[in-house]
Amino acid sequence: MQFHEKRRQQFLNETAFAKTTNFFIITAHAELSRELGDPSNDALGRSLVSAAIADYTVTNYLLRYTAGESLDWLRDNLTEVIKVHEQSTKYVREYQHDSAFPPLRFAEIDDYERAMQLIGLCYLLHRRDLLPRLAAMLDGAFAGKDTLYEDLFAYELKDRYEVDEWYHDAPYRDIINSFYRDTPEESIRDIENYLKAWYKSMKKAPWHDSHLSMNAEGCGAYFGYWAIEAAAAAYLLELDDHSFRDHIVYPKDLVDYARKFDKQAPPMSTGPEELRVEGGNPCPQAGYWFTPAITDSLRHFEKGEMVIPPANDRV
Repeated sequence: MQFHEKRRQQFLNETAFAKTTNFFIITAHAELSRELGDPSNDALGRSLVSAAIADYTVTNYLLRYTAGESLDWLRDNLTEVIKVHEQSTKYVREYQHDSAFPPLRFAEIDDYERAMQLIGLCYLLHRRDLLPRLAAMLDGAFAGKDTLYEDLFAYELKDRYEVDEWYHDAPYRDIINSFYRDTPEESIRDIENYLKAWYKSMKKAPWHDSHLSMNAEGCGAYFGYWAIEAAAAAYLLELDDHSFRDHIVYPKDLVDYARKFDKQAPPMSTGPEELRVEGGNPCPQAGYWFTPAITDSLRHFEKGEMVIPPANDRV
């Protein structure tokens, strides 16, 4: 399939995507990782560098979604996105001398939206096992302070707070209302209104209108415009999304994926199961497997895929 056929938003072009992802993988990630490990770096430096790694990782992740990356890949790699945010949390707390300091600031609409996107992805990609890790990073500062935050977490995590306040009224009032309506039809209208207001309400986000400055040198701040939390609401509330599924910022295939996954397997509530298979044998089912013949061999295998031991272990 050609790039323009796979991409999920028409703003993205192949040249810009390739330049941006290559820069992240080959240059930025390696340089930032080296800088983070530099023993001469102080607490402020570690805080800033780890935050940059988290930002680069999640924007590259969302950019790959925009470019048409498979949802199975996104599901498997969501762990890495959470991991780098945990790293950022560790170092910002070290610098602030505050064990509850968050890696995202809800007062800033782009950080708030990022948090809602990450929570939504955990549901839509059936990675509910990652939700407690997100809560551990954010609850110290925000538990009991935002309705949407609590409403989303409450579908998986116990003993959440009932609260009637939130950080940003526009556009979030509509999606919050969708959780409290008497009928599905009312909730559907709320989501429709939310999607209409979402993009224009993000004017203060640094990525707003970033597609206009994308060029052959890269994507700049653009990684896709996605109201992922709207998809999570439609999924959790079991709404018919027919009337709004073709809205440009609504990631409809994530909802379809979540619903299809529901029919195939129960939601994951713990980490991926580590199973053992002897080297040279096929995997009996898709999942995370390891073989004693290969060091650090735990990874995702498809059903029937052969596990090949290292050459020096073969007869």
